[in-house]
Amino acid sequence: MMLRYALQTIRDRKGGFLGAFLALMCAAALITACGTLLETGLRGRITTERYAAAPLVVSADQNVHRTTVKHKGNGKTKVKHKAKPVAERAWLPAAIADRISNLEGVRKVVPELTFLAQPVTRSAPQSAAHPSYGHSWASAPLTPFALVSGRAPASEDDVVIDRGLAEQKGLKPGDRLVVQSTSTPRPYRISGIAAPAGRGDLRQQSSLFFSTAEAERLAARPGRISALGVMPAPGTDLNRLKQQVEQALKGTTAQVATGDDRGPVEFLDAAGARIKLVSMGGAMGGTSLLVAILVVVGTFALSIQQRHRELALLRAIAATPRQVRRLLGREALAVGFVSGALGALAGLPLADWLRSRFIDMNVIPATLEHTAGIFPACAALAVTLLGAWAAARISGRRIAGIRPAEAMAESTVERGPARGRIIAGLVLLAGAAALIAVLSVLRTEAAATPVTFLAVVVSATAVSLLGPFLVRLASVLLAGPLRLAGSGGPLATANIRGNSTRMASVVTPLTLLIGMTCTVLFVQPTLGDAARAQAHDGVRATWVLAAQGPGVPSAAAETIRRTPGVTAATEVVRTTVRVGLDKYPAQGVTQAGLARTWDPDVTSGSLTEFTTGPGTVAISELAADRLGLHPGSKLKLHLGDGTPATLTVAAVYSRGLGFGDLTLPHELLARHMDNPLAATVLVAGDSGRDELAAALKQFPGVSVLAPATADRLQADRQQENAAVNHLAMGLVLAFTAIAVVNTLAMSVSERIREFAMLRLAGATRRQVLRMLRIEALSVLLIAAALGSGIALAVLTAFSIGMTGSAAPAVLPLVYATVVGAAALLALTATALPGRLALRARPVEVATSRQ
Repeated sequence: MMLRYALQTIRDRKGGFLGAFLALMCAAALITACGTLLETGLRGRITTERYAAAPLVVSADQNVHRTTVKHKGNGKTKVKHKAKPVAERAWLPAAIADRISNLEGVRKVVPELTFLAQPVTRSAPQSAAHPSYGHSWASAPLTPFALVSGRAPASEDDVVIDRGLAEQKGLKPGDRLVVQSTSTPRPYRISGIAAPAGRGDLRQQSSLFFSTAEAERLAARPGRISALGVMPAPGTDLNRLKQQVEQALKGTTAQVATGDDRGPVEFLDAAGARIKLVSMGGAMGGTSLLVAILVVVGTFALSIQQRHRELALLRAIAATPRQVRRLLGREALAVGFVSGALGALAGLPLADWLRSRFIDMNVIPATLEHTAGIFPACAALAVTLLGAWAAARISGRRIAGIRPAEAMAESTVERGPARGRIIAGLVLLAGAAALIAVLSVLRTEAAATPVTFLAVVVSATAVSLLGPFLVRLASVLLAGPLRLAGSGGPLATANIRGNSTRMASVVTPLTLLIGMTCTVLFVQPTLGDAARAQAHDGVRATWVLAAQGPGVPSAAAETIRRTPGVTAATEVVRTTVRVGLDKYPAQGVTQAGLARTWDPDVTSGSLTEFTTGPGTVAISELAADRLGLHPGSKLKLHLGDGTPATLTVAAVYSRGLGFGDLTLPHELLARHMDNPLAATVLVAGDSGRDELAAALKQFPGVSVLAPATADRLQADRQQENAAVNHLAMGLVLAFTAIAVVNTLAMSVSERIREFAMLRLAGATRRQVLRMLRIEALSVLLIAAALGSGIALAVLTAFSIGMTGSAAPAVLPLVYATVVGAAALLALTATALPGRLALRARPVEVATSRQ
């Protein structure tokens, strides 16, 4: 009976439920998309290419581990094991092959070397999404690669390239090809072209094959291999062989992979992207869920407020509070089911679009296959149903609980918010203040970013609950200026003051939109400007060398050092290291002549001691505080490839944002990186650009830049990173913008009778529309003040914690664009429904049933 009445109400009030339907559908689509990204990160398949013909692959452990033992009071102990991935590829001792080669069922063991090998041609450079790697021709059977023309590499000057690369670059056997590997670029003669036997070309990478001796020289890891392919004898049970290999490797850090587990061994970036995608999907999903709850509750509150008279009549004709709550709940479930199902379906292509955009931005590699299971859609539907039901019950709690006579009175005259709403608003306001206070002491981006956006959402929720008071206060402040707006001004003031609850439901999404957008747009500039300022102040170099390819070779830096007029050339490589399980950005710098090119603003210790002492490290003040270190302390860490090292702290510096938390000797850090080429080379001296450029003619792609130009390139790279955050949060902002339009349209559409009465009292259509515009601009002004205040408080706290300065980077033009876009949304969403509402004849509307 109650369900039938709920469905009938929905049919009769389609317009009233349309706003809630759209809000729920957008929420379901957003949650489905974020959930699909999360599922891809958790279960996404990484298909192997190079190891397709090796059923069993042995590789080094790509994680650092920590085991903690906690003693409980009852005499029991709890052992907890954690592991975190390293930034670079970990390598195996080559002698490990001897443990496997003689096992029963092993036909052949094929050692693998994987290293940087990028062709240098006049055509477009190799895309980062389609990298090029070098290997020994002896490892060709792992795919298997077979020659389609030419011959195998027989000398150190030969190279075999894959068919895809040959077709892309227009190369053939006998041509010369310059290859930039881990050392000086070198020309090779293409001795042959190879292709995977019995299958298509490699889709995710290009392969260059060298002779065994040349591959070992280029890999620069003597006595080590990147992986080991095990070819079983015919008829061998793979599971049994895997157990035998694992037993033979017991006591080493080697790991054995079969099936789909071989993919992460080959594509380390895809394995790392899983973690990144889980983090991004979880952060986006959590923020989306909080925003969706706020928007949906506000939409239902406005919808139920518009039905106060109808619900009051139900109470007056003896409907019990339970019946009213059940009616509202069933209406919400019916709307939530349809909108949730449609939104979940819409979320699937949205997730696919997001993944393709992330691939284009090189955030995740294409080797991580998209996974679209049913769980995200079901979860979105369940969340939508639960959210709709809870929002309707919460919003209808007051009208269902009061006496019938009071319900009729309240349907005519708006009353103030309930005591529980006020208390909840004050609690959330205190919670927002606590989050902002916590944010001001967080000094790592990973910790500060989620707190930043959570503080905005909690603050906006507090505004939602305390909105009626804030709107009434604003109406008093705006009364004077609005009188100057003509006849529409006093009417707009009266409407804002007399309908503060309705106006507050419009102010809330606008506040959230402005506050969240400003926070998203200004967080990265706040951090980036501080980092660039520190880098600018700390670089003493006259010139900076940079490369279009993978980096600047050490030979180029050595050539520059021999150039007349050059007093120092500092090679800089960058990676991340692990201290315990915590990840720290690190740079490696050439120690000789470092003081002439680099000034990190040492606050304790000595830069001279760092440059002259063996096994030393310089650390930022942040890292020193977190790790409890000072000059003379021992720092234990794992380098990029997981190799442990113990270094002595020689200096502590203040410019950690500009140069990273840890600075190590170049030789030490580069030896344990997949790409040991310098990201930049800082050059000091009085040599001119032309002289340096002439010395670098033998190094294609290496250019000489002024420090200011290098700063701009660094800023462009940071902007590319910021674009990822903008895309991730852009969907949440788009959802909020839809909610703004939706709420404003609902608010205006239900006032058709009010407009008719104004028309009958003598107001013209133009005067009514002018009143609506003044109301919209007043609401925008209130929301802009609240949203800007929230963003400013959050950004200031973020700036204090991350940069030590209470000066967030706010770009006036960008801020004006945000407010202008919000104004355009508000005016459009007000004007269009207003014009539609004014089309009806006033007499017919005034005499129609309410």
